[in-house]
Amino acid sequence: MIHLITGGQRSGKSEYAEKLILNQTDQPVYMATSRVWDENHRKRIEAHKARRGDQWLNIEEEKFLSKHDVNGKVILLDCITLWLNNFFFDNGEDDDKTIEQAKEELDKIFAQNCDWIIVSNELGLGGHPGNKMALRFNDIQGYINQYIAEKAEIVTMVISGIPLEIKNTLK
Repeated sequence: MIHLITGGQRSGKSEYAEKLILNQTDQPVYMATSRVWDENHRKRIEAHKARRGDQWLNIEEEKFLSKHDVNGKVILLDCITLWLNNFFFDNGEDDDKTIEQAKEELDKIFAQNCDWIIVSNELGLGGHPGNKMALRFNDIQGYINQYIAEKAEIVTMVISGIPLEIKNTLK
């Protein structure tokens, strides 16, 4: 099962996803995708870890999610935006390569026998970015969000901490 949770920055996506997974399992797996850019970012990551507590199995993986065997588990993947960012910057201006690698990796993880709760940002809601690089990334992010949403059984958008279900093929 795939459940995509999307929304704007600081909308409450991660907190909603964490509560959701704790209602499904007492052995949650948190797959974190962020690189540490600076000390402020490191503090944000540590605050996220502290909020979750000790019951979580934490996996930190910047790009190659499929190298981790999570069969039979319920996994919170947080977040697609930071994960995609790693491919984007590693591939320079080769946007096709970024999309291809991301889709290939997603197909590999979705082939595992497990449940995914995936957090992603909805970047296109705030208007057009002011530079070409940000516009390129927004386009790629939108394409990958659509790719995941198409495969997902459930899609939820979180706005101001309120989850709005926009797709559910399980009902």
